Amino acid sequence: MTRTLAVGLVGWGAIGRVVGTALAQQGVRGAELACIVDNRPLGDAAPAPQVSFEDAIERSDLIVEAAGQGVVREWGERVLTAGTDLLVASTGALTDEELAKKLLAAGPGRVYFTGGAVGGLDLLQAVRSLGPLDEVSLTTTKLPSTLEQPWMDAELLERMRAASGPVEVMSGTARDVPVKFPKSTNVAASVALAVGDLDAVRVRVVADPAAERTRHVIEASGPHGAYRFEVAHRPDPANPATSQVVPYAVLRSLSALARRSGQIL
Repeated sequence: MTRTLAVGLVGWGAIGRVVGTALAQQGVRGAELACIVDNRPLGDAAPAPQVSFEDAIERSDLIVEAAGQGVVREWGERVLTAGTDLLVASTGALTDEELAKKLLAAGPGRVYFTGGAVGGLDLLQAVRSLGPLDEVSLTTTKLPSTLEQPWMDAELLERMRAASGPVEVMSGTARDVPVKFPKSTNVAASVALAVGDLDAVRVRVVADPAAERTRHVIEASGPHGAYRFEVAHRPDPANPATSQVVPYAVLRSLSALARRSGQIL
């Protein structure tokens, strides 16, 4: 008899509510919602016991992080060393190479990552096994309001707010950009994880007042071929910095982990 996977969910925001509700309604075969961790009292809104992080580790076979990069930094290693598995949605945390090394070396729990709002990562991983890619780029375009950050100076903020067309907000590598946009550019880290090199992925972040959809364009080329992937998602109504599809990508990964039937994570 197959054992049901007990899932501890960290975060009851735009991602967590969808994932937690689906689990509570038995929408993922082979998995159940064991508990929820959130720094706000949820009361009757919680379809499972709201517990401390320490208790969640004890109650769960798998912790799902749906609350931001800080959770991965603070708790990731502790989850894994306790023998509990970890599914990371905020892949931007892995641009910290020391943290990434610690998580990959920790155990006996296992760490997994979800691709979130972007596709084509499995193909990039396959191509990587043939040899390094010569060029990899990602252009992410979002509404200006979703990209505003505390570190931005008055001139940049004014350019974004007054823009009548696309404005480049930042360019750099997949090592640099997710740190500056911790809630908006996890895709950059996901692409870099697939390619295996944070510095090889060139990233542009563009603010566009006409961006009804969040757009990610990945282009890669090398000796073995050329590849281009483009996605355009509806932003989540509750949190426009996140694409509406992200919680469903998490649920897909959960389904694969629960069933172990050969699905791609």
